[in-house]
Amino acid sequence: MATELRVLRQADWNAWYDILIRAFGGVPEPSEERELWDALTEYDRSLGAWDGDQCVGTAGAFTFKVTVPGGASVPAAGITMVSVSGTHRRRGLLTAMMRRQLDDVRGWGEPLAVLTASEPEIYGRFGYGIGTHQLHAEIDTSRVRLSVPPGTDDVRLRYAAPADVLDACEAVYARVVPSRPGMLARRPGWERLGVLDPESGRDGASPLQCVVAERGTETVGYARFRVKPEWGPAGHNGSVVVEDLEGLDPAARAALWRFLFDLDLTSTLRTRGRPADEGLLHMVSDIRRCAVRMKDGLHVRLVEVGAALEARTYQAPVDVVFEVEDDFCPWNAGRWRLTGDAKGASCVRTEDASDLALSVRELGSAYLGGTSLVALAAAGRVRELRQGALAEASLAFTSAVAPWLPHGF
Repeated sequence: MATELRVLRQADWNAWYDILIRAFGGVPEPSEERELWDALTEYDRSLGAWDGDQCVGTAGAFTFKVTVPGGASVPAAGITMVSVSGTHRRRGLLTAMMRRQLDDVRGWGEPLAVLTASEPEIYGRFGYGIGTHQLHAEIDTSRVRLSVPPGTDDVRLRYAAPADVLDACEAVYARVVPSRPGMLARRPGWERLGVLDPESGRDGASPLQCVVAERGTETVGYARFRVKPEWGPAGHNGSVVVEDLEGLDPAARAALWRFLFDLDLTSTLRTRGRPADEGLLHMVSDIRRCAVRMKDGLHVRLVEVGAALEARTYQAPVDVVFEVEDDFCPWNAGRWRLTGDAKGASCVRTEDASDLALSVRELGSAYLGGTSLVALAAAGRVRELRQGALAEASLAFTSAVAPWLPHGF
């Protein structure tokens, strides 16, 4: 390969980012969006592939901490901005960047790498498994009613400019993060992503609006949304597009959903990227009129198997030996004994007989507790070598709440 991989220099960012934009269709981003990604890019954790003086490949890694079962916040590299120029495909360039990245992540002492995939089929061969799912819904609010929990009427709602209440909303988000695996502890600057509002991203809808939920003097939730007015022969047919909704308790969340359902001149509510166990689905009167669908969310890669499995807790006591296959990161391959429970865990090398055989990709899928090892075994992806080990491990890995990635990166 004639290309050279090197750490990104700040002076090269514009050329580097232009290659990324072209790889994703070439439509220029609004200046405020481009400036935000420039500010968030970590140059010393980003790679450029150069053919002479031309940038032909990009890859970055944000510094994140991700919540794991048990509530711990574990260092993770957020793999991002990956592209290869169309002129340099099928030369092993993507593989070279993935190889360098995972070596770097290991050197940084981060046991996990995570990403969102533009094309999910790409990253499995590098050991990433789908660790969270996202719920999308399009609800006919003219036909669907909500049944809200007690206390909903005690929550007061008020409109506010999104930027004016950003600190209060971030405080709510920060309190929610430890409660659900997959959530990212936001570093300074990332809060701006939630209020980024270029006109080109509205698709005919209103500028971003915000409502905060309060109980007494405390902010207990917020919703960011747009309204898209539409009219037909029978009258109004507008839509509410929900961008973000968080609440500290069921009543706060219900008050926000009810408000969004009841907005004048609208008959459809569209929400995307919600948790797979979204409580809204248990408040609606007719699930069939909610057009629910699922898609992949966060893809998870265990960079250091032992450290990653020790970082989380387990729903039930577990003592199993995994035979792990990992061709791309061979330091993970071999037998690992995992012992743990709700208080903590140990995962060490062993020569003991294997109980379960699987690849690191399956461990990534199961790691946050949203995909069961039993389901993976039913697909032939996990082999049980000791009777009873599959059920034991699958129960232990389960999370009480569905893992969820609240926003992309």
